[in-house]
Amino acid sequence: MKIIKNEKGQAMAPATQFFGREAFDNIHHTEIRWMGNASIMINSRGTCIMIDPLLEGFDMPLLIDMPILPEDIPSLDGLLVTHIDNDHFSKATCQHVLNVCKSYHAAHYVATQMCQEGIPGTGHDIHESFLINDIEIQLTPAKHNWQNGSTKYQYRTWKEEDCCGYWLKTQDGTIWLPGDSKLLEEHLHMPCPDVILFDFSDNEWHITLEGAIQLANAYPKADLICIHWGSVDAPQMTPFNGNPEDLMDRVIYPERIKVLAPGEIYSMSKMG
Repeated sequence: MKIIKNEKGQAMAPATQFFGREAFDNIHHTEIRWMGNASIMINSRGTCIMIDPLLEGFDMPLLIDMPILPEDIPSLDGLLVTHIDNDHFSKATCQHVLNVCKSYHAAHYVATQMCQEGIPGTGHDIHESFLINDIEIQLTPAKHNWQNGSTKYQYRTWKEEDCCGYWLKTQDGTIWLPGDSKLLEEHLHMPCPDVILFDFSDNEWHITLEGAIQLANAYPKADLICIHWGSVDAPQMTPFNGNPEDLMDRVIYPERIKVLAPGEIYSMSKMG
């Protein structure tokens, strides 16, 4: 593994692999694309879902090009949001795809905020399951209510259940996005997923590097797609400054660590 760093010392994602309408075709397997930061696209046998898509309008400079723009998205069966932070709930992106997105899902608080923005969000409880076509999706717990420690956000009490992760059961295997979260005891006692969308940010309101290694080694058969790194030009902010090289000597079976370019395909199938 060779990670390139910029002049500020930030590990940078590989060059973007752009995609278009072909990524939304009906296929006979499941494809995962990391789209930069924490944005994910999943096409599972023609059912297309995006999670936390941040494709325009972010208020910080980026290190990457977006692999697709909202106006080039032909259709989405669902759009999932993990929490309110604007690098996850991109109001501009969600609004831009209103005409092509069939459903929006989040924990209750975020769904309420969606509706206030004219986005028809459906709210769910933690551990609640729902279907998007033949994909079964369950909200998993997260702890990322950092706003309670900031005077700027004291207009409400922020609850743990305002944030979530997502467990997706597809015909080709299970995919788990824990979301931005401190490591929780429950995170270490899930069924073993096939793929973890793996945040390893060394930040107290994320999993921390030590927590990420503990999580990875709790599920030694799961592939680890690195997310939440190499995308935002913010050298002073630990949530954006993970380096996959830091994982290599400490994760069991390090060949599981997948360093994708934004837009690059990771394929899953029943045949493995």
